[in-house]
Amino acid sequence: MMGTDLNAQWAHLLVEELIRCGVRQFCIAPGSRSTPLTVAVAQHPQARTTVHYDERGTAFFALGYARATGDPAAWITTSGTALANGFPAVIEAASAGVPMVLLTADRPPELRHTGANQTIDQVKLFGEAVRWFFDVPAPTDAIDLAFVLTTVDQAVHRARQCPGGPVHLNCMFREPLVPEREPEVPDSLKAWAERGHPYTAYPAIQKGPESSAFNTFATSMSEVERGLLVVGSLKNEQEARAVASLSKRLQWPLLPDILSGLRVEDALRGAGIAYYDHLLESAGFQQQAAPKAVLHIGGRPTSKRLLRFLNECRPPIYAVVQNHANRYDPSHQVSHRFDADIATFCSALEREIPNRARGAYQRWWQDAAQVLAEVIPAVPELSVLQEPTVARLIAAHIPAGHGWVLASSMPVRDADMFVEATSSGVFVTANRGASGIDGLVATAAGYAAGLQAPVTLLIGDLALLHDLNSLALLRDIPVVVVVLNNNGGGIFHFLPIAAKEQVFEPFFGTPHGMTFEHAAHQFGVRYQKVEDTTAFVEAYQQACARQQSVILEVQTEREANHAIHEQILTRCREAVEAWLRV
Repeated sequence: MMGTDLNAQWAHLLVEELIRCGVRQFCIAPGSRSTPLTVAVAQHPQARTTVHYDERGTAFFALGYARATGDPAAWITTSGTALANGFPAVIEAASAGVPMVLLTADRPPELRHTGANQTIDQVKLFGEAVRWFFDVPAPTDAIDLAFVLTTVDQAVHRARQCPGGPVHLNCMFREPLVPEREPEVPDSLKAWAERGHPYTAYPAIQKGPESSAFNTFATSMSEVERGLLVVGSLKNEQEARAVASLSKRLQWPLLPDILSGLRVEDALRGAGIAYYDHLLESAGFQQQAAPKAVLHIGGRPTSKRLLRFLNECRPPIYAVVQNHANRYDPSHQVSHRFDADIATFCSALEREIPNRARGAYQRWWQDAAQVLAEVIPAVPELSVLQEPTVARLIAAHIPAGHGWVLASSMPVRDADMFVEATSSGVFVTANRGASGIDGLVATAAGYAAGLQAPVTLLIGDLALLHDLNSLALLRDIPVVVVVLNNNGGGIFHFLPIAAKEQVFEPFFGTPHGMTFEHAAHQFGVRYQKVEDTTAFVEAYQQACARQQSVILEVQTEREANHAIHEQILTRCREAVEAWLRV
């Protein structure tokens, strides 16, 4: 068989087996060496494709798609520096446990390390950021074609295996690259072709808690009243429902991160404490709130104030439950570590905890939270269109079934601090694995494609400038981009460097003096600048109803934003301390 047809046959088998393994979304940046892969995807009737000229954008699109669906998307690139452009998304996926399949085209062995054009060392380029790497050889008749299928099966299994993450198949192709005829399935694979299933099956097995250690732990939890249930980011609604059910049985205060899926009205009617970050601003509250046990489920919380509080009080029992074995113990205080399926763990623990009435510790937290539930909405600073206000307005008006992507830096923090609840059925996510500000427009586009629903992206000006190229992805995918433009790096005003006036503004504040109207027009995206709360609500509701992409720009001032945060925290601290004195 001629080389070009071997290329086509291997690429066809690779794409077919990916689709059988549940990889249906292919994110492609055009290139020559990857021609066999691209053609195979283009010819497959079940393949969904997103083509974008920026490899970084397509990689983050794949990341966002997997966040929405739980299924890996495939990222296809040509050789050379194209791979390096995907590195930020690969790092985020690795850090957050998001599955991806990286299909990179490469030169054959005879062209490596020879000075051949567009040839770099792609072997293990992503290092330990990938769960598995395989250097797929150039197609040859000497290799059994079943090798292609079993390699794909292993790759997808590794991508899905907890913790999920990216896997890298580096595929060598010799020229000519353009197929001359349709590939055929060889006789040796006829049974596989007719079966319609992956060549090698990897049945999923849910990990439950070990019986002896778990039973001892469950007994100790049954005896604790002053316990806190801290919930970080969760993967899906099944996990959120299981945690919410366990919370009702434990009768402990529930501290739900904005990314937990529990910051919804139904969950908060039980033990949920929405404004725990503001409660912990009070030193007096912290002194009286110290728990005897903490059960921490899911990812790392957004709130630094919560993390500092837990580090300082150092309860004798600090249990962490995650669905993988990776270490999570930044303050070195974890006493129990459970590597288990979260929903399975919560259901098992709930069965072991006896029914009990709401205790004094839970009532005390809820009474304190009620103080802030009355204070915060009445704060005058939130009546004008400032950054915390925008987060609250989105939460109040985002339709059920929509997605909400929160950028790193201030947007995710503002949502975590100031949003009491959204309506049920709103899916919230953020790139908090490595907490970068790059690729967020593409992530939101991929998230919308995965949800098959509109998405709101709350983003800062610097993060949007980082990913302007990805606005091209929004022409056919409905994303409402709400950009908070404070002309620079607003989060740095909350850090000690802000006191160094001579270096702060030019090196950290980094004012740019730009708005996004012309960028929106260039990429064919609607644009509207909003200047007050009434105009914002009207524009936002219209954008959600229209289900077309739009940029809503809110201009704020960095120093004023910092001052407003401080004023709100002061009001909250004073209200809590007054309540403590009663």
